[in-house]
Amino acid sequence: MRQEIEAKLLQYHDPYLDMDLLTARAIQHIEVTVDKITIDIKLGYPFASIKEDMLAALTALLKPIAQGRTIDIKLSLQIDAHVGKLGMSRLANVKNIIAVGSGKGGVGKSLVAVNLALTLAKEGAEVGLLDADIYGPSQPAMLGVVAERPVFHEKSLLPIKRHGIQSMSIGYLIDQETPMVWRGPMLGKALQQLLQDTRWEALDYLIVDLPPGTGDIQLTLCQKIPVSCAVIVTTPQDLALLDVRRACEMFNKLHVPLLGVIENMSSYHCSQCGHEEAIFGTGGGRKLAQEYALSFLGSIPLASSIRETTDQGRPPVVTEPDHQYAKLFDQIARKAAATLALQPKDYSAKFPKIVVRG
Repeated sequence: MRQEIEAKLLQYHDPYLDMDLLTARAIQHIEVTVDKITIDIKLGYPFASIKEDMLAALTALLKPIAQGRTIDIKLSLQIDAHVGKLGMSRLANVKNIIAVGSGKGGVGKSLVAVNLALTLAKEGAEVGLLDADIYGPSQPAMLGVVAERPVFHEKSLLPIKRHGIQSMSIGYLIDQETPMVWRGPMLGKALQQLLQDTRWEALDYLIVDLPPGTGDIQLTLCQKIPVSCAVIVTTPQDLALLDVRRACEMFNKLHVPLLGVIENMSSYHCSQCGHEEAIFGTGGGRKLAQEYALSFLGSIPLASSIRETTDQGRPPVVTEPDHQYAKLFDQIARKAAATLALQPKDYSAKFPKIVVRG
């Protein structure tokens, strides 16, 4: 009977892991009794909104061989810490740090970062968002918390909480009109303080929204912080791809694993007539993903509703979770998290710190 069950489970292809659950080592336990089949499954990516569909599909596969037995499938979430750069100590209370970069401004990277963070949280993960753009912080506005100020507690900053995620930004510490006229070394130090002096609460993912370019902030993050992986955001435009390739090469040179590519502004959707037009060209994101042998995580259209709601501090994945654009972010976030779940795990996270006293 066990072999029959496994044969049926092999027929279920997880669209986000891009493989069956046995190959993905998600099947933890199979038990068959006289009147019941029990299967324990643990997935390494958040899946709250598709859980019932998954259970229904798996149950339908097993029903023909159950011979009248009750089918009890227990589907649970287990997000592990994953290896980034070797030889670095993990950030306290943070399992995975995901950098979101592009190497170029104007591609909608911050919009992608905030909606990615919010979607992962909505799907069941504990998520933080760090705005690493010291010169032009935008996440406080996108989250609708411009007037908020973090509390200092025992020499640490407590993150601002909104829409189910924790966040930190230099924008919380200065007035909106105050320019940050700092040289490179000060930028790196500020980033480290924002990361390490913030008292993050048990995060599965910390999304880091990087500034444009390949400068001091990027170098500090990749050289001083144990980044698990980087997600690349681009538009389909050839000109954008030139700078995005430089970002890919930078991450490769600094030994930060590249997780995948998200194509933003893939096409323009007219809010009046619904006409769709690829004003920046087509296929740029897929081409980049193929060039670097990366997962293509998905495409997001250029739509006024996405921009307007996010600019107002009401990102679409929170205010309109059933909207087609929110569902695009759902698929992208699950694909990104599932791709990370297949990467090597950081088993040091499972061991306590050992102190030897003389």
